[in-house]
Amino acid sequence: MVTRYLVTTADERTWPKGHPVLFLGEWCRRHSRKSVWKKLNADLEPYHWDDRKKLYMDYKYLEEFHEKLLISLSDKLNELHSVKYSQQYWRILIGPWLKYFTEILFDRWFMLQQVIEQGKIDSCRIYERAPELLIPKDMAGFNKLYVEDDWNEAIYGQLIKILWGERVLVENVSFQKYDNLSYEKYINFFLHGWKKCLKRLISSVIYTVNKLTTRDDDFFLISSYLPLNTEFQLQLKLGQFPKLWFSMPFTLDVKPDIQKRQWKLDLGTYEDAFSKIACQMIPKHIPTAYLEGYGELADKVNRLAWPKKPKAIFTSNAYSADDLFKCWAAGKVENKVPIVIGQHGGNFGMTPFASHEEHQIKIADRWLSWGWQDTKRKKIVPIGNLKTNSHKVKHDPKGDVLMVTMALPRYSYYLYSVPIAGQWLHYFKDQKRFLKALPNELYKRVLLRLYHQDYGWDQMERWRDVMPDVRMDNGNKKFRQVLGSSRIFIGTYNATTYLETLAWNIPTIVYWDNKYWELKDEVKPFFEMLKNAKIFHESPEEAAQHLINIWDDVDYWWKNEKVQKARKDFCKFFSTRNNDLINDIAYILRQQ
Repeated sequence: MVTRYLVTTADERTWPKGHPVLFLGEWCRRHSRKSVWKKLNADLEPYHWDDRKKLYMDYKYLEEFHEKLLISLSDKLNELHSVKYSQQYWRILIGPWLKYFTEILFDRWFMLQQVIEQGKIDSCRIYERAPELLIPKDMAGFNKLYVEDDWNEAIYGQLIKILWGERVLVENVSFQKYDNLSYEKYINFFLHGWKKCLKRLISSVIYTVNKLTTRDDDFFLISSYLPLNTEFQLQLKLGQFPKLWFSMPFTLDVKPDIQKRQWKLDLGTYEDAFSKIACQMIPKHIPTAYLEGYGELADKVNRLAWPKKPKAIFTSNAYSADDLFKCWAAGKVENKVPIVIGQHGGNFGMTPFASHEEHQIKIADRWLSWGWQDTKRKKIVPIGNLKTNSHKVKHDPKGDVLMVTMALPRYSYYLYSVPIAGQWLHYFKDQKRFLKALPNELYKRVLLRLYHQDYGWDQMERWRDVMPDVRMDNGNKKFRQVLGSSRIFIGTYNATTYLETLAWNIPTIVYWDNKYWELKDEVKPFFEMLKNAKIFHESPEEAAQHLINIWDDVDYWWKNEKVQKARKDFCKFFSTRNNDLINDIAYILRQQ
């Protein structure tokens, strides 16, 4: 067996010259750089989570591990900050980061173990960096880091040096971050900077008004996912002056202090190979907002013009990346203030594993679903789709085909039932199969809507290479606006969009590969019902053939009694339109 040089990311500055290489995953091979990597003597390492049974078992292991880590880290943070907060307090504040980080770290660690222990590689180039460059300020900063090559290269490098430094010949490379965007930044300031300044000014005015009109016991609503007019109506129903609450951007003056991070978590007798390295890595990477900057964060929270003793807290989006809100909310929970969280998209309640769903339900007193229930999780209350009630969307019976696609990070992040890392390429192939199955006249009527965030997959370039004449929308226009000029919607993944089109009664065809979009056994009958009505399909070709069959009169098929019954029965559980939504949410908030 040829021993190869390990390449961990798409950063070509770490690629060797003149050596056989092993790419650790598809994330290393940017489509835009195909002309470079195609010339190399290179192999691609199989991805461990292509075995989806292993993925599910690893997910279960990581869920259990997370709970043990949370206990240990909560105790450590209480000690470091001289406080005595509950585990629930720390779950609200640090839980999202801890979940993301350990699930990400496990993937990076396992892939390295796989290639090194099997003797597939013997050398690697690793950047030398100041360790503080890898530490995010807060959760929002971490969300920007983990999708980038720089951060992932650093994680791989740290793991290699700590665990396999004696087995892998490491060539250290001086780290130089690209700095070729100065002109771009200059232009962007004039194109977009004024918008940010205006937004800050408006935010300051709203914040001042809130400060004058807020009562200490107001219900607190932030990032509710409700349309603004619905949110204001809800606040009036709750007997308070409508306010638009949001977190103001904040900075932390403190910097990471590496000397204060020389501690390690203790899990007692619960130790295995991964848990040992995780306990070492967490102190190195925990955001400064939870460690050196925690006192400053707490001080900012104490100065917020938010209710001191809210009757209840309601959010759908702020629970993860908004550390100012999380720190404030965690403190209120210590004083028995209830938190209600609303469902903020699709996929929920349908899949056998979903890390973010588990976290939300654990921190909430009530979790409002779009229609589904779970007898094992009593906190879940079916309330209806929070977005669709106030919007009336119509399609154009003579319009075109709107086909919506998605993209996910090239590197794995939190775990749920979706294509992970390089599995996105299988998803991309399915979309090509669908379009290739259409006759030319119908193919020309398709508008392909790309995901607004590319994540380095080079979506547009890929499509131009394989189908240069396909019509594309870059995803920046409002979905409802594009949908209004379409005859039919084609959904290609299990998330929000098709749930909205079904609720709006827009003709819809959905398909995906069940290998990567696993469903719970108990929800499969609902999709079988959609399948019998030819709404849901299990292959691109089957979906394309149905589109061909109905194209001349889509509405005739869509208005068929069997199709409408399937749509209504499905929406009742997963995207119901509740005409009494405001009263129902108000009732739940008052009952807490």
